[in-house]
Amino acid sequence: MEEQDEEEASGSEVSVCLQKITITDYSEDDYQYEEVSADDEFSLQEGDEDLSEALQAIQEQAEDARILASKPVLTSEKSVSEVPEAMDDFFCNFLVSLGMSRTLDCFQTEWYELVERGAFTAKDIGLVPTVYTCNQQLKAENMRLREDLDNYKRAANKAKEAFLKMQKERDFHRMHHKQAVQEKNRLLCDIKRLKAHYASYEPVLKQLTEKYQTALRQKMLTSLERDRAVGQVTGLQAILCSLESGCALQIPVKKAGRECERKKGLQGSTQKALQEARQQKMLDAGPAKDSEKKRYPKDSEFPVDSQVNSYIAPAKVCSQSLEHGEYKLEKTLKLHDAAVSCLASHPLKDMVVTGSDDHLWKMWALAGGSIIMVGEGHTDWVSGCCFHPSGTQLVTSSGDATVRIWDLSKEGCVLTLKGHAQAVWDCSWHSCGDFVASASKDSTSKIWDVNSERCRYTMRGHKDSVSSIEFLPFSNIVLTSSADKTLSLWDARTGLRVCTFYGHLHPCNHATFSPESNMIASVDTCGVLKLWDVRQADPIQSVDTGPRSANQVAFDYSDVLGVLGVFYEPD
Repeated sequence: MEEQDEEEASGSEVSVCLQKITITDYSEDDYQYEEVSADDEFSLQEGDEDLSEALQAIQEQAEDARILASKPVLTSEKSVSEVPEAMDDFFCNFLVSLGMSRTLDCFQTEWYELVERGAFTAKDIGLVPTVYTCNQQLKAENMRLREDLDNYKRAANKAKEAFLKMQKERDFHRMHHKQAVQEKNRLLCDIKRLKAHYASYEPVLKQLTEKYQTALRQKMLTSLERDRAVGQVTGLQAILCSLESGCALQIPVKKAGRECERKKGLQGSTQKALQEARQQKMLDAGPAKDSEKKRYPKDSEFPVDSQVNSYIAPAKVCSQSLEHGEYKLEKTLKLHDAAVSCLASHPLKDMVVTGSDDHLWKMWALAGGSIIMVGEGHTDWVSGCCFHPSGTQLVTSSGDATVRIWDLSKEGCVLTLKGHAQAVWDCSWHSCGDFVASASKDSTSKIWDVNSERCRYTMRGHKDSVSSIEFLPFSNIVLTSSADKTLSLWDARTGLRVCTFYGHLHPCNHATFSPESNMIASVDTCGVLKLWDVRQADPIQSVDTGPRSANQVAFDYSDVLGVLGVFYEPD
């Protein structure tokens, strides 16, 4: 019995050995990347549950240890109950623990019979020794500690596995990060090399572009010179034929262009005839206008109104009528750095001039969009442009309150017309090529003489800004539209208003004549289009194409009735 107590007492002494795990800190400089195959797939999500369970178990065990440490240590004296267990209870519990139910029944029967007979009393029986009870308690504590040790070992193993998995994951991502950095450095080197390669070719490309632009300009100038030479040769051949026939015939020579530098005595047959007629009228009328003639000897004469538009028949022959249906955008050309404010097509060639808010106008080929010429000189946006009837000159208007005339053969501005107080919105050539009309924000319009380089007439009558101006082809009638919601017809020879059209409810943006010159089309800021009868000065038809503002309207010369095109303000 004593040997058994000693064994049980010795078994109560439990030593728990904990393995110390040391985590070393790897520096990036000393770390050697090891190659990881692409088939190995590590994911932190797979070990999240095991790791969380291990951490939770460790936390629970730590909490239990903290609670046990806070309680006083059990001693043999304080751990034993103050009331020792009775001997009969001890034997009953012992037999129950061993599962000896029949022996327990026999023991209880015989035990209680002896107690009833009075064979012995409880004092004689005694109590279970204290040392034995303490040994039992220590044994139970030892079993609990062993269970705790097993739990700690399992949690430590799980934490170790998770740590190893995280180490492999870290090594895997380090390797891929290093590969990504190497790839990035290689791409940066390639980009630098390509930039250097492009920089070596950029001067050559710039030179080729300049040569190409120069060749296009030379081609255009050569074609202009050829047209001029053809006209001169035609005139010389006619003179030669007249000399050979012996008849002093006056052969009119077709003007292919007009030099912008005015030479003394160099005038066409039309101007000579007009000046002779004016001199005869002055002789008949007396010396009343002799002083004006002496003051402005270079003034041009207005031609007689023919009222016949010679552009209609060639346009109908060469052009095709527009078909009804939907049209799609074929090509977009990026030519300016700012908004495009005006556009004009060359009367003889497939070239177009556009003006922009970037203070420039550009001439470009209609087929490929190649830039032929660039005009610099305006200090504000270019609002309007128009070709000379012969196609050799260009007139532009601008927000800097000036009108400029450009000689395309000289590639520069040859005349600047100043006189408007505010921005000039639009400009137009006369069919004879000797007069220019301009419309301004200062509520006035002006007729300029290109030969004498002065303003002949200032047409006043509109109460607000004059938005557009246009000559009636082969006539001296001028059409203007204004922000005061009216249209006006003017006589360019006198500068007086002939007729006013009322009917728009909003400011007018543009107006133009029909090919037969019997109708006028106009648009306003609310997108309302109106057709007017020129003879009766009444509206024929009104079409609401809004709600956006309509900036310009045009007729199609290939159609007998005239097809209208309305250009809206973009959203």
